[in-house]
Amino acid sequence: MNSAFFNSTLTRLPVTILLAALGGGTFYLMGLPAAWLSGAMVFVAAATLAGVPTIMPDPLRDALFVGIGVSMGAGVRPDVVERIGDWPISMALLLVVVVCVTLAGYAVLHFGAKWSKETAFFGAIPGTLSYVIALATDRGADLPLIASSQSLRLFVLVAILPFAVVSTSGTLEGETGLLQVSSWFEIMIGLPLCLLASLIALKLNVPGGLMTGAFFMSAGLNASGAWTLILPDYMVLPCFVLMGAMIGCRFGSMTFRQFVSVLGASVAAFSAAFLMSILGALAISSLVDIPFGQALLAYAPGGLEVMTLLAFMLDLDPAFVAAHQIARFTGMVLLLPLITGLVFGRAKPRS
Repeated sequence: MNSAFFNSTLTRLPVTILLAALGGGTFYLMGLPAAWLSGAMVFVAAATLAGVPTIMPDPLRDALFVGIGVSMGAGVRPDVVERIGDWPISMALLLVVVVCVTLAGYAVLHFGAKWSKETAFFGAIPGTLSYVIALATDRGADLPLIASSQSLRLFVLVAILPFAVVSTSGTLEGETGLLQVSSWFEIMIGLPLCLLASLIALKLNVPGGLMTGAFFMSAGLNASGAWTLILPDYMVLPCFVLMGAMIGCRFGSMTFRQFVSVLGASVAAFSAAFLMSILGALAISSLVDIPFGQALLAYAPGGLEVMTLLAFMLDLDPAFVAAHQIARFTGMVLLLPLITGLVFGRAKPRS
């Protein structure tokens, strides 16, 4: 079995990486924002739906999360502590936005697309796909529809958010050459510290532990001014490309016919939910001195790793985005079982 898995990975992984590199390079040459991430995602997703055998092995994915966490910490400047005072206000508004996002998506999927109440509810929840699937399994919901809706939402977010942020704030992406690179001595000391932080976060079940632990260790080192940990482009850009490939591979469980059948409903639900995120971002950016694009990434109904990575690539505050995405994730993990029970009653025992 291990031999079969190895042979499968050996043949499929080079194809996946090649497609991702071609996509990222194409988008970069076109001058598009977040090019290496979004281009890789689009090319790999299109190839996967067309039947090309793509794959992202778990060990490579885990190493990728650590590397991305380290690289994103470079976006945290020493003055980040001065901005923490604004966060309680935005955290409070985050709760309102999450509720509105879920209700908006549910209304479209249930009343518009005629999905069942349970399927529409779980399909509208922003993020936490694996956890949502686990809860939906005991509720008789349509799992393929839920997975398709969640995957399409993340795909659309990565495809359009860079353009939305750049067009509203004029921010240029910070993918290359933004900061001075650390010396090899600093990197050789900093990387083991970040890996240790990732393992501790994973052990403590911190959301997105591998990336989160490395990110906050790297961010802490850079924000303190005591140590600089900024990786060179030839280490950072492959992480962006592989992250895009990982998102694209998620469409491997979906046939093209299934993709087309849920596309309209999923895009409509995403549009309604994203509108709620935009309104929340506009509100918080007017209440406190936070750029609209930064607030939008913090409130966007996407994954922790991807939204924080986009903040770094677009030269916004990744610590702000990560803190809000972690708060959303943690709150949903704690409250979803209770909310699900209140709305739909206790799950029926399996026969």
